[in-house]
Amino acid sequence: MQKALKQHLTGYVFISPFIIGFLGFTLFPIAASLYLSFTEYNMFNPPRWIGWDNFTEMFAGDRKYWKSVEVTFSYVFAGVPLRLAFALFIAMILNRASRAIGLYRTMFYLPSIIGGSVAVSIMWRNLFGDEGIVNLALMAVGLDAIRWFGNPSAALWMLIFLSVWQFGSSMLIFLAGLKNIPTEYYEAAGVDGATGARKFFHITLPMLSPVILFNAVMQTIAAFMSFIPAYIITKGEGGPLDGTLLYSLYLFRQAFVFFNMGYGSAMAWMMLLVVGVLTFLLFKSSKFWVHYESKGGN
Repeated sequence: MQKALKQHLTGYVFISPFIIGFLGFTLFPIAASLYLSFTEYNMFNPPRWIGWDNFTEMFAGDRKYWKSVEVTFSYVFAGVPLRLAFALFIAMILNRASRAIGLYRTMFYLPSIIGGSVAVSIMWRNLFGDEGIVNLALMAVGLDAIRWFGNPSAALWMLIFLSVWQFGSSMLIFLAGLKNIPTEYYEAAGVDGATGARKFFHITLPMLSPVILFNAVMQTIAAFMSFIPAYIITKGEGGPLDGTLLYSLYLFRQAFVFFNMGYGSAMAWMMLLVVGVLTFLLFKSSKFWVHYESKGGN
């Protein structure tokens, strides 16, 4: 009995750092934010219970909240498909045999390692400045310069381009999926006279559909949580005219700039609900377009 107890105690000692970290830095903050979402709390005075008032204000009284929702959905539904398409395009190029393929893979993955950093966000802001290299390139080919920081739509597309540039993680997953497609399928299709386009749409995409689903879910969640580029490039304001006011940026401003922590917590739980619903819909729709070879079809 004592020996068994000692063995169990040893195990608990080894997993105690994780348990303490999970309770202190994950479970307790989650429970606290749920409670605070029903309170008025400015971090200086004790929380005051106000029930559903934060959520009512969100839906009925805060125009900026709905602007942040509009901007975020535009950012997600434009950025995620472009990012996945570009990642798949590069993965198909890198799937070809080459002596320098390892170097190419490293070079293409590098933006994803440094892409979300403060330094890259500052660099991106300079690239898209009025006299930045992007406008100089546009003028070099006879096009008009774009005021990226003066036009709300252009400013949002600047953030979308940055998200697309960080395609490395999706590219590596696509590349692994491409490696698992049997070459016999392509050979048989070639014998039947299939063109490259038919091979792509009838072999590559169906066989990659589980990987596409995984990347779509992960990149959608990451896009909703995007914060650093919008904060650094717009200096925390979400301008111009709230054109880059992503949901996470507005949540940050409410909680840590205006010290409206209760409202910020309510926004966080609403984001969790929306992301959960979108993820659920992606999985439910997968039965119509995801092909699992072990099941012999969709």
